[in-house]
Amino acid sequence: MEVIIQPDAIAAANLTARLIAAELRAKPALTLGLATGRTMESVYGQLVKMHRGENLDFSQCHTFNLDEYVGLAADNPNSYRFYMNRHLFSQVNIESANTHLPNGAANDLETECKKYEWLIVQRGGIGLQLLGIGHDGHIGFNEPLSSWRSRTRVKALSPVTRRENASQFSKPEDVPRRAITMGIGTILDARRCIMLATGADKAEIVAQAIEGPMTAMVSASALQLHPQCVVIVDEASGAKLKRTDFYREIFATEPEWEPYWKSKGGASAETIDELFAGKVGS
Repeated sequence: MEVIIQPDAIAAANLTARLIAAELRAKPALTLGLATGRTMESVYGQLVKMHRGENLDFSQCHTFNLDEYVGLAADNPNSYRFYMNRHLFSQVNIESANTHLPNGAANDLETECKKYEWLIVQRGGIGLQLLGIGHDGHIGFNEPLSSWRSRTRVKALSPVTRRENASQFSKPEDVPRRAITMGIGTILDARRCIMLATGADKAEIVAQAIEGPMTAMVSASALQLHPQCVVIVDEASGAKLKRTDFYREIFATEPEWEPYWKSKGGASAETIDELFAGKVGS
């Protein structure tokens, strides 16, 4: 696992977008796993800027989102399909047929979950998975005590998660109680992962997930098992990490990271492969 501390939330989101862009340039037919939420809006905004200003090409890319609320149709403003269309898909040159989210309004949810897993397999698996982290440590909607071998399935949402997401709805009681989510096992199958966390309110759970024991009570701690995972935090969300001097030294001195602190340009295909191949840290 690599941990990178950036000065603020904007810098953290921009670095995340640059890593995604570098991978997409290296592999135009990339299968990209995507996340939603306010933290990701800046990432998608930056990717849109790169598409418009630097010709970042999404035409061959396929995407799979982590999750979708049960009971919300794609045209519902609170659905994650609506969110993705608004913040990314409608603003870049990606084929709509190449963008995938679970169908939360499906009549047979179990079949829908199995179909989603099958579609991921048909694409050869997810090449790069973008992740956020919830206040209770969930990734996707894998609430505490989720099995690390779990696959895409329907999950009941915890009170913490429903409160966390209530601001996106007109009334707190409108927040769905269930969602379809990729399982932890599905996420860990991705060849590469980037987790982005920002804000002081995430500091405690970030420290638990990165430096604490691996536990089913903190789903994100499963990423400690992933061989090619980068965690990007801002100063606020990284405030309770204990080994910050080590994380800063690695980012500031290792040549693989030099393109990201020395200039605003992207990295080469060779550089991004080296970063994720574990040549920096462990």
